[in-house]
Amino acid sequence: KRRKRVVSARSFAVRKDPMADLARLLPPGAKEETERWLATDIPKFDVGGFVVGEEPTSATLHAKSPGVLAGVPFANWAIAYCGCTVEWHKVEGAQITELEAAAKAAVATVSGPVRCVLMAERTVLNTLSRASGVATAAAAAMDIAKAHGWHGKVAGTRKTTPGFGLVEKYALLVGGADTHRMDLSAMVMLKDNHIWSTGSISESVSRARSACGFATKIEVECTSKQDAIEAGEAGADIIMLDNYSPADLKAVAAELKQRWPHIIIEASGGITSETMHEFFCPAVDIISQGALTNGYDTLDFSLKVPKPAKFAKRPRTE
Repeated sequence: KRRKRVVSARSFAVRKDPMADLARLLPPGAKEETERWLATDIPKFDVGGFVVGEEPTSATLHAKSPGVLAGVPFANWAIAYCGCTVEWHKVEGAQITELEAAAKAAVATVSGPVRCVLMAERTVLNTLSRASGVATAAAAAMDIAKAHGWHGKVAGTRKTTPGFGLVEKYALLVGGADTHRMDLSAMVMLKDNHIWSTGSISESVSRARSACGFATKIEVECTSKQDAIEAGEAGADIIMLDNYSPADLKAVAAELKQRWPHIIIEASGGITSETMHEFFCPAVDIISQGALTNGYDTLDFSLKVPKPAKFAKRPRTE
């Protein structure tokens, strides 16, 4: 009889589905960070764990919201750290349909001592809920771009949750969007505060280039055509047109692209998935949305051990 394959934190990256490759991006510190979340959740006694003991059990992870499943590597690490194993019934990046959500479809089975399963429960649910929310929003945004035949890419921003940004950036990739810069050390972005502090775009770009060299891109946030032209002349690699109306954005982007075909043009500032289609044009390469990682909806998951027959549904008033 063929044995069911159990996925643990040590084995999840060797799965053959395409999304498994994304887990290889994650640094060793991501595993340690996941373990710190658990340490924070149980700083002293776990009385609930004491109550249930070490009896072996298999709990079912249910999906109760439609969307894209994401956050699997972090869930694997949490489950393995607590001494349990997990068998996934859906791969990361898979769609949870409306019908599956309504039926509370089984996404995974977590096995181990009941105390340990419940120890991992909330950390796993919190991570999957938030990561899947980001991936779902990212996938929806990319679907809109594809439906309109736009050539560019939807990106997130650095508006991430402190301490959780890596998960949110990872989830953007699961959903098919671009992460944008990961942090202050990845790409130089010169915003209004930088420019006001130095006195000009040209001076800001010059100082940045002297430090970052040829290997790092420099992006300049521009709120006028004059600023954008100065940025292009100063040698910026990316020009962000910020808070433009759709009509003005398309006109300025087209002029910039004609003059500097190699420069990446990004549109940003209050753009949402509902309004994004108004900004699509051949001269715009990137549209960034802070909302993808800032204020996103979460997906609902639950983890349940088997329910004994004597606890079958009872009337609430009896």
